[in-house]
Amino acid sequence: MKAGEVHRMSNRSLIAVACAAVLLSVWFVQASCKGRTQEGTAERPSVPDAEPGNTTTSHEKAGHNRLIHEKSPYLLQHAHNPVDWFPWGEEALCKARDEDKPIFLSIGYSTCHWCHVMEHESFENERIAEFLNQHFVPIKVDREERPDLDNLYMTAVQAITGRGGWPMSVFLTPQLEPFFGGTYFPNEARHGLPSFQELMTRVAEFYVEKKEEVKSGGQISRRNSVE
Repeated sequence: MKAGEVHRMSNRSLIAVACAAVLLSVWFVQASCKGRTQEGTAERPSVPDAEPGNTTTSHEKAGHNRLIHEKSPYLLQHAHNPVDWFPWGEEALCKARDEDKPIFLSIGYSTCHWCHVMEHESFENERIAEFLNQHFVPIKVDREERPDLDNLYMTAVQAITGRGGWPMSVFLTPQLEPFFGGTYFPNEARHGLPSFQELMTRVAEFYVEKKEEVKSGGQISRRNSVE
């Protein structure tokens, strides 16, 4: 067996293990969400659609989001963004499932230059944050804390776009299946890239209009109108 073949087998094995780990976590979250909805005798009230100007959370009123409770320097750097960031965990994943919202997953690390650029251009922008909070469940991950998630979704981004890097920007179904992804997106369209606002708008529309297709494994291709 050649060295290259061993390397390819090793990569496939790592991807398979990562997929199995994430699928297992999904199973636990599904069970947890189901158990939570069955607690007590009262039915869970339906979640109303978010209205513009009515998306402020208690964390935002306090001047920070949920990342303020994290230990990662990278996550703490985003703790005062107007984006209502969640760390990866049960709360965020259950919210996505309960409200049937797609997830915006942003993965980076503390010394990543373009991570800081995208934060300044987009994640500190009140208008962009309001749209992101209304239409998605935004999750921020430090790749140094969760290399398993980084490896798994980087493989997906590379398969969808043909390239990868950080910050990694991935749109997931509530079942954690990636249907579009990329890396850095500017606040204004340039160099063949859409603005992040335009991208979010089109992805949100795509998810609503083709939800069943997306959930059955459909992806926005590189030639789709999102570009």
